[in-house]
Amino acid sequence: MSFEHKSVMLGEVLTALDVKPNGIYLDGTLGGGGHARAIGERLNAQGLLIGIDRDDDAICAADERLSGLMCNVKTVRGNFSELDAILEYLGVNKIDGAIFDLGVSSHQIDTAERGFSYTKDSPLDMRMDRRNGLTARDVVDSYDEDRLTKIFREYGEERFAKRAAAAIVQARKISPIETTGELVKLIEQNVPRTKNGGHPAKRIFQAIRIEVNDELDILHGAMIKAVDRLKIGGRLAVITFHSLEDRIIKETFKTLAQDCICPKNFPVCVCNHHAAIKILGRAQTPSIDEINLNSRAKSAKLRVVEKISDVS
Repeated sequence: MSFEHKSVMLGEVLTALDVKPNGIYLDGTLGGGGHARAIGERLNAQGLLIGIDRDDDAICAADERLSGLMCNVKTVRGNFSELDAILEYLGVNKIDGAIFDLGVSSHQIDTAERGFSYTKDSPLDMRMDRRNGLTARDVVDSYDEDRLTKIFREYGEERFAKRAAAAIVQARKISPIETTGELVKLIEQNVPRTKNGGHPAKRIFQAIRIEVNDELDILHGAMIKAVDRLKIGGRLAVITFHSLEDRIIKETFKTLAQDCICPKNFPVCVCNHHAAIKILGRAQTPSIDEINLNSRAKSAKLRVVEKISDVS
């Protein structure tokens, strides 16, 4: 099996996590195992590396890539929103660090039959976990116009969301939309290109993918769980690739780093909230050299926090 995925900001992630040789580290979005492999190479025989991914291809590829490491390795097929249950299953209470590299992997985009790419004609699928029932075709062929408009506008930030939704609903009255090629052609006919020349299908495909995989709704809760599972001094690194993900991560970290979250007009604090983390600097972005080598890294942002308290 070939599972190609270039690990974004690998050096920055390793610096951020400050890996302890005998520590316990989690990769919540295992992918091809690039970040995990680099972390594992810094662990000794007492160290533990845990990898989670909902994609069966990713688990198979990572199991191969992580073989031969000195440390203990546990990979689990699952969703990082299930973090608590997964760690309990593995008998792990606290961890020293975690990395979440969000979004779709290069392998998923480049594998035509997965249906993630608007440049390859294939059945409409877009499931990261192929055990799930909802597919991109279900969204395109069954959601009503208002619901399609909502996800295109909210998840794709698409200016012409209503126009795209109306065109889809009208077209499927004649015949179902079954392939990415059919959907792309329909979008090209009804949605103008962006000012920077981006393909009109890019935002629509992003929105459908997020809907199919419930990518945004799970983020806030998953980050709280990850912080809760960190040891004091442990670090969490998160890489995002679009503004919707980054906004959720930024706001979640901001709340967790505050001592008081009462409304500003309250004269005294009544929330009894205490900072659980400190934010380590501003969001980092890839170097020009990395972007030149991997254009998909261009929109990446890395945010890092450190656990300072178990009371929040």
